[in-house]
Amino acid sequence: MGAFVGLIGALGVLLLAQTWAERGAAPAVAAAAPSRGRLRRVLDNAGLEDVSALRVIASCTGAGIAGAVGMLVVAGSLAVALAFGVLAGWAPVGVLGRRAATRREALASCWPDAVDDLASAVRAGLSLPEAVAALSDRGPEALRPAFARFAADFRISGSFDTCLDVLKVELSDPIGDRVVEALRLARDVGGTDLGRLLRTLSAVLREDARTRAELVARQSWAVNAARIAVLAPWATLAFLSLRPGALAAYDSSGGVLVLLVAVALSSTAYVAMRRIGRLPVDERVLA
Repeated sequence: MGAFVGLIGALGVLLLAQTWAERGAAPAVAAAAPSRGRLRRVLDNAGLEDVSALRVIASCTGAGIAGAVGMLVVAGSLAVALAFGVLAGWAPVGVLGRRAATRREALASCWPDAVDDLASAVRAGLSLPEAVAALSDRGPEALRPAFARFAADFRISGSFDTCLDVLKVELSDPIGDRVVEALRLARDVGGTDLGRLLRTLSAVLREDARTRAELVARQSWAVNAARIAVLAPWATLAFLSLRPGALAAYDSSGGVLVLLVAVALSSTAYVAMRRIGRLPVDERVLA
């Protein structure tokens, strides 16, 4: 009964922390803008510009507490509960990283079609701002919200350069940075080669996306096998917790040492797997 009360209390603390974090989201984002730490960049790449880093930290803390209390109720072992609490606390960060990778892949596959639409609009006689704004209606689905905001901002301000800067922040994508800077250069310099430039850029982006998709398909089986190998011991431990008294040995000093070594080895193996299997990612050098 006491463990159940503790679980309810932990969930209440989590809800309060998230509410407080939402109220301070805007100041936190404004304060983080100059430094732009790693967590802030992950949030931007995941398309969560309105979520503050403080809210993510609060979510990790709440998930860790809830995971530890839940495992304590099931297993009755404090050491095992703390180990699973650490794993649960890391889960929101892992979800953010996966969301960022998925969004990056989705945008990479959308940009060639978007650039083709721009080239077609320019060839049809539209001005460059009108062609960019038109992507809010006929562009790829994943890019339409960002270009819809560009169109709204351009109707209000009429400043193409300023709206392009806002668009770069909205997209938070290295390929998007290249496209935006190409459009800015074309607007500033002028000339009749814009259509040719856009078609060449579309061909390059399409070839890059195809090559990367082949590499991801070839390495996915190895990465998934490594993840299963890392999670297997902890899944076994979770199944053992269903048997009453099966995990009592982990409350001793020797059991705690085994858990600490397991956590260290699992973390090291996971980090090594991620580094070995990681494909090169374009940096936002034009951000």
